[in-house]
Amino acid sequence: MQYKYVAYNQQKQLVNGKVDAPNETVAQDLLKFSGLNTVSLKVSKPLLTMEQVRGVAKVGNREVIMFSKQLALMLESGFDIAASLDLLESQMASRGLKKIVKGITEDIRNGMKPSQAFAKHPEAFSGLYCRTIAVAEETGSLEKALRQMAEHIEKNANAAKKVKGALMYPAMVALMMVGTIAVMVLFVVPSFQTLYDSLGANIPLPARMLLASTNFLRSTGLYILLGVVAVLVVEFILTRSEEGKYQRDKLMLRIPLIGRIIILSELSRVAATISTLFRAGVPLPEVMTLASQSCENRVIGRALTEVRQEMLQGQGLARPMSQRPIFPSLLVQMASVGENTGNLDSTMDTVALSYGIEADDRTAVMTSLITPITGLIMGGLVAFLAVALVSTMYGMMGQIQ
Repeated sequence: MQYKYVAYNQQKQLVNGKVDAPNETVAQDLLKFSGLNTVSLKVSKPLLTMEQVRGVAKVGNREVIMFSKQLALMLESGFDIAASLDLLESQMASRGLKKIVKGITEDIRNGMKPSQAFAKHPEAFSGLYCRTIAVAEETGSLEKALRQMAEHIEKNANAAKKVKGALMYPAMVALMMVGTIAVMVLFVVPSFQTLYDSLGANIPLPARMLLASTNFLRSTGLYILLGVVAVLVVEFILTRSEEGKYQRDKLMLRIPLIGRIIILSELSRVAATISTLFRAGVPLPEVMTLASQSCENRVIGRALTEVRQEMLQGQGLARPMSQRPIFPSLLVQMASVGENTGNLDSTMDTVALSYGIEADDRTAVMTSLITPITGLIMGGLVAFLAVALVSTMYGMMGQIQ
């Protein structure tokens, strides 16, 4: 969700802008992390974002990853950050990122901290990214933080790509099946029905079943299509609200096979986020805020927000997690070990790796199951069509003789 804000910066200047966050509490925290004192905060729900109006697309993950690695390399080579940004800007092919880097360079030369300058461009740099940079400014390890964020974004992007691929494959298969049935209903079967009617032949049972199914789909096809469109419109309207999006994400987690893959992938990214931020020195309450903000699934994001609230009440991290079924026992146990030993970054790395591997394995299994099942269904349709048509042709030949 996007929020419009009016706030004072550290120079006591009044500024305004927009921030992306799952709820108002997280939005307040992100603004605070950026050194802003909020005056007002309102939900923004435009039909088109300013980026869309101006024709400027959101900067891609691959561009941010490359930029972060190159900036880290130049800082390690002894360049100051403004000079590094100038040099990178001159070599950039992406017009969107080039413009952003130019603005960041100007802000830094005007006395703004790098984290604050980055935070002015949420279309490229997330709140998690900016907070990590802010912590690195205090510890003097900016180049290390940039490399950590590049690695973190790359891991998350790869995990998200695998989940989208897992969801896309069954959708494409279903679309192909619908297309095949549509061709049969609109073109293949009607031509044979005309031939049967002209010859007045007795039609065998398989052909009668095929013709009856085809006639039913042709007579009700428009209503079925209108029904599908109506469902999509209702779904779009309902998911305009935050609660509607939450219910949609909740439903996604209940889909057989796919739901488990989504949970594992999300928790793998959450664990990687906690590990990266904790290793960078971000306090754990802020880590949980940023972890919940970075979640794509609102069910898990809301659960993390609740864990953070109970953690602030002195219940720790593992105990609130154990009270919510969305968090598996491995995550809870490793969180407990990390709390007790002070090695939360290492234990969360282990969780991220474990869940990432399991998600990949389940995706491969699901794909391997879908392929033969789809083949059986498509083969069955073709076989039924062939039997229906061939049996009718033999029947007509027998009647003619």
